[in-house]
Amino acid sequence: MKKLLQINPVIRTNTSTGRIMQEIGELAMEDGWESYIAYSGGRDGIKPCKSKLIPVGGKLSVVLHGIWTRLTDRHGRASVVATRRFVKKIKELQPDVIHIHNIHGYFLNYKILFEYLAHAGIPVIWTVHDCWLYTGHCNHYARVGCDKWMTQCESCPQMSAFPASFLLDNSRRNYNDKKRLFTSIPDLTIVTVSEWMRGEMSKSFLKDCRYKVIHNGIDLEVFKESADSADVRDKYGLGDKHVILGVTSIWCREKGLDDFIQMSSLLQEDEVIVLVGVNDKQMAALPDNVTGIPRTENVRQLAALYSAAAALVNPTWQDNYPTVNLEAIACGTPVITYRTGGSVESVNEDTGFIVEQGDVQGLLDAFRKIKEAGKNAYASRCRKYAVEHFGRNDRYREYLELYQSKISIR
Repeated sequence: MKKLLQINPVIRTNTSTGRIMQEIGELAMEDGWESYIAYSGGRDGIKPCKSKLIPVGGKLSVVLHGIWTRLTDRHGRASVVATRRFVKKIKELQPDVIHIHNIHGYFLNYKILFEYLAHAGIPVIWTVHDCWLYTGHCNHYARVGCDKWMTQCESCPQMSAFPASFLLDNSRRNYNDKKRLFTSIPDLTIVTVSEWMRGEMSKSFLKDCRYKVIHNGIDLEVFKESADSADVRDKYGLGDKHVILGVTSIWCREKGLDDFIQMSSLLQEDEVIVLVGVNDKQMAALPDNVTGIPRTENVRQLAALYSAAAALVNPTWQDNYPTVNLEAIACGTPVITYRTGGSVESVNEDTGFIVEQGDVQGLLDAFRKIKEAGKNAYASRCRKYAVEHFGRNDRYREYLELYQSKISIR
């Protein structure tokens, strides 16, 4: 039986990469594959998974990797013992295809892994969810407008950003190590989930790799207009107000938290902001007209929240191809987003509005156009577009076809 091994630090379904990886594994099993998932063994909150799980390292190795990163700026170069054990497991398993999602997450040593993969003769698919693999430090550079990654990273302007380093700047050394190791795989195919990311990578040291664009997909049977939207309104005391919804796994400046706070001072009496994914500290600091909801793995509750909203507002300053846009549109809810990376690729005149970065009043003006026209003016068009473009089985079937093409020529 064909064997698929996927790699990602998190497996939780309330993260986009965790959910995507699990869903690809489930589809592969339906197609006759054995599915294995390697993840950080130091992570809490592991939920039931149909694929066979391979933990890499444990809590101690994650903590030590984090300390190593903070002191040396050599993220991805600790976890030596854990990675050697993982490579031994790969040799025993002998997968037909290895599909990498993220390897930055304080659990893997990419030098050890890629020195093995360079000679293992196993086809490698790498889905790019952010920019870390071709920079010397950061996982995104758009917010600060840095373009050093095109030629040579050094003197990084984002040393305090993930994966943060407090003492040293080894961005030049990291860049050169990644360039040497990540271009060493004979059979590597890079999958980007947006056209924007494909364009960016054509300017990086990985420009000569094989590429394929496969957009993220979602479960259209879960993300659809929900009959529970009234219950959600009652639960959070939203009444008849027009809901401006924001959703992300972790709120920060780059995801638009500051923009929402600014927006809150401009709301009318019949408008309210609801933010999903806030932590306790953020919750306590929210203005009175902003309702905070902790991150949830209950996707049906999330669908109900999308359905209750007049629009999803996504004021992200750096993003690849956010699945929250897809989920909202599938629930019949239009999206308003900044002109950021791949966030615009799911938004058109049928599904919402695109606003220039930093134009908070522009976000509200677009929202009020939806409010004036009525959400029903957009709902059916949104759903139709989602059905035509976002079905997870349609998108993830492209991965199975890619896997099959790789093993057919071996």
